[in-house]
Amino acid sequence: MSKLFLYIRSTFFWIGFALSTALAGLISPFLLFLSQEISYKILVPWTGFNVWWLKVTCGVKYNIIGLNNIDVNNNGIILANHQSTWETLLIPSIFPPISWVLKKELFKIPFFGWALSRVKPIAIDRTAGSSAVEQVKVNGKQRLDEGNWVCIFPEGTRVKPGHSERYRMGGALLAHYCATESVGGVGYPVYPLAHNAGKLWPRHSYIKYPGIITVSLGKPFSVEGLEPAGINDKVKTWIEAEVEKMPASH
Repeated sequence: MSKLFLYIRSTFFWIGFALSTALAGLISPFLLFLSQEISYKILVPWTGFNVWWLKVTCGVKYNIIGLNNIDVNNNGIILANHQSTWETLLIPSIFPPISWVLKKELFKIPFFGWALSRVKPIAIDRTAGSSAVEQVKVNGKQRLDEGNWVCIFPEGTRVKPGHSERYRMGGALLAHYCATESVGGVGYPVYPLAHNAGKLWPRHSYIKYPGIITVSLGKPFSVEGLEPAGINDKVKTWIEAEVEKMPASH
């Protein structure tokens, strides 16, 4: 497939993406009069639309392994690798309501940031060090106790396929904190999630490449008796092993 054809297809995607994002942003001020639960239900179809629109315009499909591992009645902490923007669109489509741990600068993005503020995110200053970690622990537990799921990318930034990044401790510390603060020390389960989306939607790439993205959902595990470092290592080991055995995307 020629570069020109890929560029044209990607342009159609970006047009639809921009228009749908603007629409979501424009209706966001009106959602201030509604509960955040209702706001979430109104806004989350934006993610599903763009996953579908990407398939229509650019031929980006996906296959999910382990979908039956999601227990919708037992909310938990999703720890996923981060390669692309694509996974941030898919994850809300397959899990119940999610609170994202994200950098607060995203709120400054016109339209997108306005809508983002209405879905109970945990916005942190990544330069704040220990205070940001404390915010993740306290606010994350609050969201979980309210019935939301919490999603964190331990790598902290998008990582190119084939490269490795240190996993930050925020998600593991949240899981451990919830367990130590709960009756019986069980807390909330951790759901590891792996994918290879960066091969078709590379970081900072205008062009989106046709193919099939593989998404693997691991079985949730209890953090009872585990220290934060052990939780982090368990997630990292599982994700990297899953990504390694995923088929080529093209």
